Amino acid sequence: MQITRTYRNTLFAASALALVLTMAPVRAHAVSKETVQMQTQIQQLLDMVQRLQTTMDTKFAVLQNLAQQTADQATQMNGTVTALQQKLNTQVDSLNGKLDTSSGQVQSLNDSVDELKTRIAKLEKSIQDLQGQLQNVQGAPQGGSPGMPNGTAPAPNGPGAMMNSGPPVNQAPPLEQAYQAALSDFNAAKYPLATNEFQDVIHYYPMDPMAGSAQFYLGEIDYRQRNYDDAVKAYDVVLEQFSGSPKAAASQLHKGLALIALSKRDAGTHELRSLIQRHPQTPEAQQARAKLNEMGVRVAAAR
Repeated sequence: MQITRTYRNTLFAASALALVLTMAPVRAHAVSKETVQMQTQIQQLLDMVQRLQTTMDTKFAVLQNLAQQTADQATQMNGTVTALQQKLNTQVDSLNGKLDTSSGQVQSLNDSVDELKTRIAKLEKSIQDLQGQLQNVQGAPQGGSPGMPNGTAPAPNGPGAMMNSGPPVNQAPPLEQAYQAALSDFNAAKYPLATNEFQDVIHYYPMDPMAGSAQFYLGEIDYRQRNYDDAVKAYDVVLEQFSGSPKAAASQLHKGLALIALSKRDAGTHELRSLIQRHPQTPEAQQARAKLNEMGVRVAAAR
């Protein structure tokens, strides 16, 4: 624009000079040679300015066209980026849903494995009992009491016999039966009943591995009811008192998620990182990596 103004000013000056020369008085007999040459040069200058003006107008129109095309392309690119962002958000939401579904499936698989382990342990105990009974039978004396078949002892008589044959008081419920009943009520969302049953397992069998699993499910009940503070406390008991429990990794994962739900981002991130370091090859560690990546926290790849 500045160049255009300059040449317009030059054109105006040349036109004014030509007008002055045209109106100036000339000699009656002839125009001097110098005046003719000056008029010719002025005319050439006017022609040059005119051509330059035409060129500038053409280039300016081209620049305007290019600017309009650039603006249209920028608008189109902005729409493309917006569409890509919406598609990415949709894919992320879908991935999060699949991750939640996978987490539930993994938890169900872990429950099934626990149930299978319980049945195997019960079967092994039954076999041991049978072996003990077989050894007792094989080691029993061949001679019996007079008037009784060989190897048969007389039945106890008297008040003592009545006392020994009575039902025990406050007998502990069978471990597998109590645990399976609690787990069934938990899956049916009968949380108050399941809580009492899991607490019975911990009370009567505090040293059994199932006690750690029962404690984990107490935390799960609080977690599902969004009682995140109580859930964190329950998971801490698993990690501190049942560190060898098969539910230790799941307890640390859900503890981290509960802390994040309580807006304790740093503490939750620390728990998830610790889980990845302690149990790097577990499904829980994979879920922890996915959650940290979702939060924008960089974690080392699994080895």
